[in-house]
Amino acid sequence: MSLETLVRLAGLGQLALAAASTAIPSILRWRQETAKLRPQLRQLFWVYAGYILGFHVAFGALSALAPGWLLDGSGLAAAVTGFVAAYWGVRLVLQFFYLDRSDAPGGVPFRLAEAALVTLFVFLTAVYGSAFAANLAR
Repeated sequence: MSLETLVRLAGLGQLALAAASTAIPSILRWRQETAKLRPQLRQLFWVYAGYILGFHVAFGALSALAPGWLLDGSGLAAAVTGFVAAYWGVRLVLQFFYLDRSDAPGGVPFRLAEAALVTLFVFLTAVYGSAFAANLAR
């Protein structure tokens, strides 16, 4: 499978993640939990959540619709793919070494969803890391 195809699949994966992410506020009861915060902090939380969702949509759309732009060997392509690889790599590390999952919803559906997310984060880190390396090699 070509790197261009993998980047396109990575884009589709990020768009699927963005779509699925719209259920997270309900599942984790964000509205009820953030209601306990001061208004400015609550609003800032929602702004950050929106920015993260926007990044996922932007990374996904760019990768799915124009993977060649991310693989053309230019400095910009290297910078973008390096950034996206680091973004997902850091997210993967945070999943295991920072996030406290002790009060996460239990059960098989949650464990399967977490396994799917971790698999996606590994895939995205590997694909964009490979794209970054390919761009540097040109």
